[in-house]
Amino acid sequence: MSAKDRLTEAAFALFAERGYDQTTVDDITERAGVGRTTFFRAFRTKEDVIFPDHEVLLRAIDERLRGSTGRTALIAVTEGARLVLRHYLAEGERALTRYRLTRSVPALRDREVAGVQQYHRLFRGFLHQWMGGGADTALRAELMAGAVVTAHNHVLRRWLRGQSSAPEEEFDAAMAETVGLFTRADDGEASIVVFRTKQDLDAVLPDLKRILGAPADGAAPG
Repeated sequence: MSAKDRLTEAAFALFAERGYDQTTVDDITERAGVGRTTFFRAFRTKEDVIFPDHEVLLRAIDERLRGSTGRTALIAVTEGARLVLRHYLAEGERALTRYRLTRSVPALRDREVAGVQQYHRLFRGFLHQWMGGGADTALRAELMAGAVVTAHNHVLRRWLRGQSSAPEEEFDAAMAETVGLFTRADDGEASIVVFRTKQDLDAVLPDLKRILGAPADGAAPG
């Protein structure tokens, strides 16, 4: 286990035992068995320990979005949001501890809100480019990005509160509904398909289009 992982593990354990405000950086480093210098090489502040993977997730989403094409853009948005959900699900008890802390410590709540705004800006910028980048699509991109983040957060909060036993299935349904709100088709109908695959998305698109009854070389939606 790396020093950063040891610090994160020690911090969350102490926050659960003593509370956030009652835990100092010295307490964390002592529990982790490292010095203060090591702590501040890994984290700028005690707050940063609560969100140790935020920047990693932002980069992963950005890479997923950049790896899409015009035809796979909406799938990339869904899968980008799914990366965050799966990260929280994989964290398990740590995610639940973070949720309790952000509900009770105003500074952490503010930090969480700032993080959500970063996700929103990332999706908004990508969607605006996909929609053509013009002034006439700026509002639509803003609204869709907000809807994507809201749908994700709705599902995540339900899981964190113990209200959902199948969060990925709920996420699929929420994202299908969200994308459907912003998908336009010439005939007034839109078909939304949410699926998971390990194959390259460009490779499966022809089969997906045949299922939907669309030509293989159809134009991107939007």
